[in-house]
Amino acid sequence: MKPIAWIVIALVIVAWIVVPQFLYTVDVTKQAIVLQFGQHIATVDEPGLYVKAPFVQQVIHYEKRILASDALPGEYLTQDKKRLKVDHITRWKIVDPLKFYKTVTNETGARARLDPIVFSNMREELAQHIFSETISKKRDPIMDAVTMKTKEKVQEFGIEVVDVRIKRADLPKEVQASVFARMVAERQRMSKAYRSEGAEESAKIKADADKEKTIILADAYEKSQKLRGEGDAQATKTYAEAFQRDAEFYGFLRALESYEKFLVKDTTLVLRPDSELFRYLESSRLRE
Repeated sequence: MKPIAWIVIALVIVAWIVVPQFLYTVDVTKQAIVLQFGQHIATVDEPGLYVKAPFVQQVIHYEKRILASDALPGEYLTQDKKRLKVDHITRWKIVDPLKFYKTVTNETGARARLDPIVFSNMREELAQHIFSETISKKRDPIMDAVTMKTKEKVQEFGIEVVDVRIKRADLPKEVQASVFARMVAERQRMSKAYRSEGAEESAKIKADADKEKTIILADAYEKSQKLRGEGDAQATKTYAEAFQRDAEFYGFLRALESYEKFLVKDTTLVLRPDSELFRYLESSRLRE
């Protein structure tokens, strides 16, 4: 390899080591503080290329974007003494890099201080509300109150809390079984009540139907008896009129009706020849 090539490689290595000691960049998503022997020199929150004293000044970069702290779920006690397991998330950002550096140093330290404060405020706020409110439309005002309390307490860390929101709210596992059992019992009670009401209504409808049936049958029987009586009266009247006009002919017709009813095919009767029943038959035979 030619000597000039070695010179170029040496210059590149030197530049790679030395240039970062003179220059540093701040990305649009970052902010930085410059320290010299541990003392604050400058805070940089505008993106660009900057110069610093080599070897004696240190640049620490921090996020300018919104960060999230997703802590482990915690258990809380509501005003009506019900245990609630809440999984929340806190969104926050660094607004004062120097204060942030002095108090919590980095994001890990910030989360270690932030999460207990959120837990404390959540416990305090949820203790003032009943269980049903935490799973209804009142959840947002509750979390807004938690956000405001947390925001006040973390200002000393150079942090601004954007919001605290509940991702999920559940009952503890050991409580869920008893709650589900109560729900099942309540549904069974309601179903029994509905069945009882249905049975009562059914009995009432059947009773009304039976009553209506009895009334209809009674009315029908009354009308039939009335019609039958009127028919019998009319028949009796007709018979009487026929008898008055010609008693002999009336007797003849009644005898014929009697013959038609009992003298059917293969009928055998043993009677005296001078029986009243055969009076007309005998008369007919004599006329022949």
